[in-house]
Amino acid sequence: MGAAIPRRAPAPSGGGGGHVGAPHDYRSRRPTLLVYHTDRRYAELVDVPKRGVDVRIAATPGEAAGAIADAEILYAWKFPPQLYARAGRLAWLQVMGAGVDWALVPELPPGVVITRAPGVFGPWMAEYVIGWCSWVTQRVEEYRQAQRQRRWLDHVLPDRLAGKTMAIVGLGDIGRDIARVARGLGMRVLGVSRRGRPVREAARMYKVGGMARAMAQADFVVLLLPLTTETRGIVGADQLGAMKPTAWLVNIARGAVVNEAALLDVLEHRRIAGAVLDVFDNEPLPPHHPLWRMDNVVVTPHISGPSTPDAIAPVFNDNLSRFLAGRPLRHVVDRRQGY
Repeated sequence: MGAAIPRRAPAPSGGGGGHVGAPHDYRSRRPTLLVYHTDRRYAELVDVPKRGVDVRIAATPGEAAGAIADAEILYAWKFPPQLYARAGRLAWLQVMGAGVDWALVPELPPGVVITRAPGVFGPWMAEYVIGWCSWVTQRVEEYRQAQRQRRWLDHVLPDRLAGKTMAIVGLGDIGRDIARVARGLGMRVLGVSRRGRPVREAARMYKVGGMARAMAQADFVVLLLPLTTETRGIVGADQLGAMKPTAWLVNIARGAVVNEAALLDVLEHRRIAGAVLDVFDNEPLPPHHPLWRMDNVVVTPHISGPSTPDAIAPVFNDNLSRFLAGRPLRHVVDRRQGY
């Protein structure tokens, strides 16, 4: 076969960016790769040596149920957790998106290594954030409304992003991409992270306990926290209440990192200027939800960092070649930290 095929590797003990190796190799059979997604391009872009791996495709839980038992490798997005009970051979799960919270379920066997796809979503999300911040400062909604009414609104002037302050809560890889673009436009960037360690992209960093202090200074607060047991509901009344009445909240993390009742309260009573929300506790956002009717809220359907087969494929193919050669995998998720 020309490639050493690793058995299941041990779960990582720490260091979300560390490598996980496979201490044992075997050559008795080709490994099976199950690609789980409705878009067949994910499977079509898999690059493996001839006869190096048996690729199977599933687009539904029913199709996956018949294939997961043989799979050593799972390349997937939101795989049905109830099927992990059948995954006796599974060694490695490559996530197709930015978030890994859906993969960190108790049903997933503890020996399965999870890898993420860094470096893919930052540019997308930077354009999303800066685009909507510009929508605010350029008074786009007011000018469009005036156009519909055929009013010449020359007494309303746009503002500039230069000189504004952006607080990025969860300043990791993606946050640094956003921070670089914001700084390039003359914005001051504050960051919040677990350890609060200085980074070159931020004028000042805060630990999570100082989140409210960072948010109080910001004209735009961007949420990028991973969803873990510690971050669920972490942005609550105290943090939102610290924001300026002229400030905007931009959530591109997960809906559940924000206390929804507290968010609705500050929006309804105009204690902050508004919110741009791409993620929600329940998705799709139910038609009766009050966020739909608020004129100071922008709702987008979880599209700020879209996963595309062409963007994810190089990350997966690099790790696949490593897996087949028995080498350490890159971008390993630390289960204890949740990212």
